[in-house]
Amino acid sequence: MPWDPACASWSIPPAPRNRGAMMTNETPKVRKSRAMVEPREAPAAPEGPAVPEAHESLDHQRSAMHHHHSHAADSRHACGHHLLTVEDLSVAFRMYDETAAEAARTEKAGEAEEAPGRRPSAWRRYLGAPQREVEVIHQLNLSVHEGEIVAVVGASGSGKTLLADAVLGLFEPNALVRGRIWFDGQPMDAAALAAERGRGIALMPQSVASLDPLMRVGRQVEGAPRGRRAARRADARRRAERRRELFARYGLNEGVARLFPHELSGGMARRVLLCCALMGNPKLIVADEPTPGLDLDLAVRALADLRAFADGGGGVMLITHDIELALTVADRVAVFRDGTVVEETAVASFADPALLAHPFSRQLWHALPEHDFAVTDTAVERGVPC
Repeated sequence: MPWDPACASWSIPPAPRNRGAMMTNETPKVRKSRAMVEPREAPAAPEGPAVPEAHESLDHQRSAMHHHHSHAADSRHACGHHLLTVEDLSVAFRMYDETAAEAARTEKAGEAEEAPGRRPSAWRRYLGAPQREVEVIHQLNLSVHEGEIVAVVGASGSGKTLLADAVLGLFEPNALVRGRIWFDGQPMDAAALAAERGRGIALMPQSVASLDPLMRVGRQVEGAPRGRRAARRADARRRAERRRELFARYGLNEGVARLFPHELSGGMARRVLLCCALMGNPKLIVADEPTPGLDLDLAVRALADLRAFADGGGGVMLITHDIELALTVADRVAVFRDGTVVEETAVASFADPALLAHPFSRQLWHALPEHDFAVTDTAVERGVPC
């Protein structure tokens, strides 16, 4: 859908997970099997204090605090904008109302006993049961600068992977996605995000199970060449050269290319996944839990590879539940709780709980081992500083 800079918000048109499917602009009334998008009217400016400036009117170079976050010492705005900006992102799922569906199932069973040979009308009522929306992510704001790692820290199952899916333009058919996303200064819709996937934006998945167990590692990293005949052969040579360059950079010898995934050590598999992400020369890597199952040494090495990518001018959105490890490598931390980012601040703020604005952020500070896990849930729930 076209982007209107005068709007305060717009809805991200959903891209189907099947890459062969075509984007459509059908409304939910026409095709309910598609991910549904509902526009929202721009809110009226409230009377009293001035509202925050729109994204397009902010001077990112001069504003120390904007877009709901403060900066780290090395935060920089290449060409005057963020590498990635997510504003007011909400992700909900439309599903059948369990109560209505259960009532329909009970009625269906009763009718089947009374008339075994007749198709019960309750079946149609079950399929037409009322639906409801379950919001998993709400009003989320996040930014990533060029040359930095932003650690999105939160509990397992809190919806962090859904944030990664949204940035990559991956939406389930029953998803309802609202919000605004900019990448490298350009407003994006779902089709544009899908076009950047694997190119400008790359995913480093959380599981080595993402690797095909029946394909040699080198072929997986290189991917399928494109074109026909001479163009295809030239693309294959280019991909092979790029793969050799990445293997040399991350300490993988040529013998690794002939191995199958089950023959890799944990650290080697992580580096192979990173090479897969880097094949398209991305500007942003979304690293979804890149260290689970690794011992401390391998986890530190995996994060050091991401640090090297960021130091080279890229950006990293590091999704993790390990705040202690994240603080050793990240520039800024986005504290994720109950489906949204409650605070986005520099890592230096975790040196003192007084520098943290949100009670849950202070709870995380007290929960670190060096602070003796001294935290009280009741204080956090009431908003009392820890």
